[in-house]
Amino acid sequence: MKAMVRDTYCSPDELKLADVDEPVAGADDVLVRVRAAGVDHGVWHLVTGLPYAVRLGGFGLRRPKVRVVGLDLAGTVEAVGANVTRFRPGDEVFGSCDGSFAAYASTRQDRLEPKPANVTFEQAAAVPGSACAALHALRAGGQPGEGRKVLVIGASGSVGTFAVQLAKASGAHVTGVCGTRNADLVRSIGADDVVDYTREDVTDGTRRYDLVLDIAGNRSLSRLRRALTPRGALVIVGGEGGGKWLQGADRQLRAQLMSPFVRQNLRGLLSKPGEGDLRHLGELIEAGVVTPIVGGTFPLDDAPEAFRHLRERRAAGRVVVTV
Repeated sequence: MKAMVRDTYCSPDELKLADVDEPVAGADDVLVRVRAAGVDHGVWHLVTGLPYAVRLGGFGLRRPKVRVVGLDLAGTVEAVGANVTRFRPGDEVFGSCDGSFAAYASTRQDRLEPKPANVTFEQAAAVPGSACAALHALRAGGQPGEGRKVLVIGASGSVGTFAVQLAKASGAHVTGVCGTRNADLVRSIGADDVVDYTREDVTDGTRRYDLVLDIAGNRSLSRLRRALTPRGALVIVGGEGGGKWLQGADRQLRAQLMSPFVRQNLRGLLSKPGEGDLRHLGELIEAGVVTPIVGGTFPLDDAPEAFRHLRERRAAGRVVVTV
């Protein structure tokens, strides 16, 4: 089968489309015919092996343990193992695996959920990592409710578009921060207020929020704390820039260390889909409460361009590779 692979940590430009053996589903596994796979900064980190701290998470110190790229997928069940009871061939599913940039992928049945019928495969592939990160960030900050003021910095991105919708669904008053061209999108998905970061500094201390989500940003902790109420919560979701060892993760570590000594709740977030999270998100999508936003689709053999599109911040929502 065709798959996007690399044998060493490398730039996405060095990824190769190759013929590899089709995976075999074990007794507890589901073999999925992949229709679409999600592209995000998390996958970029696993391709490049940067920051070096990423390699300590079991992905391989010197070289990647999994040759095929990709984590999130949506597709059709091709075959199931002997112990699989939740799915059968022909079912449409979405979820996560090791190696989704391929014609087929094998994964445990507990990492999959039925695809909501009201979204495309491309939209479904945009959900697992990004929507779960948004869900976990809101929980980490003390699940927002009626009347709470929530600020989402990076509101037009893959995680931010879900965070805006989930926070709004909880009854919060949501302010989204994004660039000029994405203001209408962020407003359309539920933001009560939109701040254009090219024109205003939302961390100047003139406005205070009960919860601030800083997504893939690089603002200093002191600036972010100025946007918080005296007992507000800050959750840092990822981060870009910095050195090869920690890159943006250093802000998360400093936030964790500082939090016990201040009245505000400062948190870093490392997220992966948990039991029940995908099912909950699927229900919200099926009910029309949340809509996945796809900001660009690329064929499998053009995956390097998908990563360039992502890194140059040309996409609103999630970038997706179609197979």
